Amino acid sequence: MRITILAIGLTAVFLFTGPADQAAVASSLRETPLVRAVQRAQRAVINIHTEKNAEESNSVFGTTKRGRINGMGTGIVIDERGYAVTNNHVIAGVDTIEVSLNDGSRYPAHVVTFDRKHDLAIIKVEGDADLDVMTIGTSSDLMLGETVIAVGNAYGYVHTVTSGIVSSLSRDVEVNEEQQYKNLIQTDASINPGNSGGPLLNLDGEVIGINVAIRQGAQRIGFAIPIDEARNLIARLMSIEVLESKFHGVATKDIKQPELQELLVETVTTGSPGEKAGISAGDIIVRIGDVEVHDRVDLERALLGRTVSDEIPVVVKRDEEEQSLTLKLASTTRAQYAHGVEQPIETKPVSYERGGTWDVLGLRLEELPENQKSRVGPRYRGGMQVQAVRADSPAAASGIRRGDVLVGLHVWETVNTENVTYVIGHPQLKTFSPLKFFILRNGETLYGHLTLKNSISTP
Repeated sequence: MRITILAIGLTAVFLFTGPADQAAVASSLRETPLVRAVQRAQRAVINIHTEKNAEESNSVFGTTKRGRINGMGTGIVIDERGYAVTNNHVIAGVDTIEVSLNDGSRYPAHVVTFDRKHDLAIIKVEGDADLDVMTIGTSSDLMLGETVIAVGNAYGYVHTVTSGIVSSLSRDVEVNEEQQYKNLIQTDASINPGNSGGPLLNLDGEVIGINVAIRQGAQRIGFAIPIDEARNLIARLMSIEVLESKFHGVATKDIKQPELQELLVETVTTGSPGEKAGISAGDIIVRIGDVEVHDRVDLERALLGRTVSDEIPVVVKRDEEEQSLTLKLASTTRAQYAHGVEQPIETKPVSYERGGTWDVLGLRLEELPENQKSRVGPRYRGGMQVQAVRADSPAAASGIRRGDVLVGLHVWETVNTENVTYVIGHPQLKTFSPLKFFILRNGETLYGHLTLKNSISTP
């Protein structure tokens, strides 16, 4: 076959010389923007598989186990170290989490933190998983009728891809008396049980929403949390102040526009690490270490895991010129800064102090000695041994007893005194009630919930 080009105005019609040329062009026609978008995102999508008891009780004492329930969901990788965002309802109350990747490999994971009201949670994939960070778009310029793509673990069919359009914007949806959503994206891309927590993509392969709900009894009516709103919530969940009691002192604002996504410094706390580093209001934070910064999630994840002795390179844009600075974090929180002076942190034994674990939980705790760490096995790094339980306390009501090993409170491990102090002194402690706990007893992990009281008791 000979090749001929027929040009009419700006239109060209190609005739092909042979099968090889036809195959090449056919391949390019098949590789549509939708296909490229999925290829770009698939390594940053994780399938979540969960397990929990079929019957749950508020007390670990006397709980009857009637079997196990398997759950499923989807997550979006937001950091190379394994941090991923999903819906809180995917991981709420589960005992174990396992994730699978697009290459079929499987890894355990654990909950880092969550926001029940807005139905978002952060989990961390354990092990040496090969993960890509999802490319983040913006929901500020969504158009009715534009093509969107959902990727998720639909009914356990991992990495299911569906497509549709944006059907509506700013939908308010009430699931039940306890869960309501505001300002959701409505789409007709097929979303099924198991898609929860997965990405809603645009044709550039960027996340523009997090799939969260479907209309029961309807077909092709699904809803997603707009990504700009979700990223504000994720930043709070990833805050180093919340997760690690470290402080940078920089208050920022996300700038989200179709062609511009950047992080603006609004204020810097007097005397804070940010001020000492030379960061000023009006700066645009460009990069922290190796992380390119586009919003506050990038800021927090770039600082997560850093020690107070680390000298962290920071690049800011000021007056259209980039400047290199060095930031050193403080081991404190925003509340401990007053009048521009860093307040020292007081470390006290938690067992007997007023407002400590004896008062709040009804427990006297002691760190598990190094020579007894084998009691907790490879699953935990350590724990706090229960020395005494106060009568009529939340701990007593939940069946905790002397000899148990406390290995977790809420979403945090309890390896040492500082871990426990952090939880019971948390400014949002009341919102955690009932406070979930995990204990080891006779080699078995048990869990329950502590209903916290306002009254203070003496030992």
